[in-house]
Amino acid sequence: MAILVQPLLTEKMTDLAAKRQYAFKVAQNANKIEIARAVEKKFNVTVTSVRTLNVKGKVKTQLTRRGRVVGKRSDWKKAVVTLKDGQTIDFLATA
Repeated sequence: MAILVQPLLTEKMTDLAAKRQYAFKVAQNANKIEIARAVEKKFNVTVTSVRTLNVKGKVKTQLTRRGRVVGKRSDWKKAVVTLKDGQTIDFLATA
């Protein structure tokens, strides 16, 4: 199973790239050591720190003719990776 699911390319994460920090959507069961190794192997960089957080899925409600339908988006895990000085990741070049 892949540890790195996809990079997170949001406005906030673009601002953090100036501080050499990049965010990824990762597998739920991945730990910090596995995430660091996967980033180092895929992008050929040196990782100095990894911060992780579990993002809870939103509860969505839709009103229909038959009544209320309640659903939930999936929970997922985010990892923010900090790189060594002078190193960057260019997602558009590696895509």
